[in-house]
Amino acid sequence: MSITLESVTQLLQSADFGDRLRAVNQMRQLNPAQAFDLIQTAATDSNGRVRYAAVSQIAGLGKQNLAQAATILRDRLIHDSEPDVQAAAADSLGALKITEAFEDIQRLYHHTSEWLLKFSIVAALGELGDRRSFPLLQSALDSGNDLVQTAAIGSLGELGDPQAIPLLLSYVSHTDWQIRYRVAQALSHFHTPESQAALQNLAQDAVQQVAQEAQTNLKTAS
Repeated sequence: MSITLESVTQLLQSADFGDRLRAVNQMRQLNPAQAFDLIQTAATDSNGRVRYAAVSQIAGLGKQNLAQAATILRDRLIHDSEPDVQAAAADSLGALKITEAFEDIQRLYHHTSEWLLKFSIVAALGELGDRRSFPLLQSALDSGNDLVQTAAIGSLGELGDPQAIPLLLSYVSHTDWQIRYRVAQALSHFHTPESQAALQNLAQDAVQQVAQEAQTNLKTAS
């Protein structure tokens, strides 16, 4: 049976959350404008899994109407009862570069105790690309959570603020090779003598993945 606007709408109106979840997944095969209209209903569904799937998909559909996407995502970021839905909202806000949501995102980071949500926010800030993120990302380096710390290193690189270089250099010799790998990625966003020297150092790393990443980034910069 072919997937149509009518068939997806019917599934979305089902009392069975599994049908509604299937509807959200099938929206990928609809015209983006049609899918965006339907995803707005799914984003406020009574079931958290349906909301999560819908909010995640807005990252790809939001350009149909950025203002409306921003309204939906900020609402889910602030008011949703499920941390994973809030995390998905942060991810989508970052992907769509909705910078007017920065203060909402920052406030939630400082008020939530959910590490997964903190991780998603820190990762999303790199994509968001708002220079106001720098102090938050700097504090995330001292969060005590390895995953949040790793995400902060990556986002500092994506943000591209030269203030990040001394912070990143302090992790070049970190005992965790995955941290060093992420530093090699982050330093590729900068083209200063200090960042290039650090990449040269990482290119000799004992762990092949780290050395290869640094070598690749040095070639790209040359």
